[in-house]
Amino acid sequence: MIVVDTNVLFHSVAPGPRSMPALRVLLRDPEWAAPPLWRSEFRNVLARAMREGGMERDHALAFLDRAAAAIGPRERHPSSPRVLDLARESGCSAYDCEFVALAEALGVPLVTSDGEVLRKFPGIAVSMEEFGGG
Repeated sequence: MIVVDTNVLFHSVAPGPRSMPALRVLLRDPEWAAPPLWRSEFRNVLARAMREGGMERDHALAFLDRAAAAIGPRERHPSSPRVLDLARESGCSAYDCEFVALAEALGVPLVTSDGEVLRKFPGIAVSMEEFGGG
């Protein structure tokens, strides 16, 4: 099992230049977990793609369904005290720290494409390319 951030999840279901690294992550470990926050972040990414990239609403909804299937029953709430501690200590957003705290609690890596998270949490965060071997 791994924790994936919203960008990795998006790239795994929506065709684009970052799809192959995300799919390599899925091949290496198909058991993905995320905090419930992923849904709001994912809808925001889809809304932006609809506004700026012309993504059709039906495609956006299909991508959301595929992402939900990828997470399945592994949607977990991180510890609020730990999220706040991580955000205070690192300077990262509480949103990002939800993913970090969940990975930490599960004892698994966080696969992310967020450069700041990769820099601030090198012991737990790993890039798609590094994890997927591509």
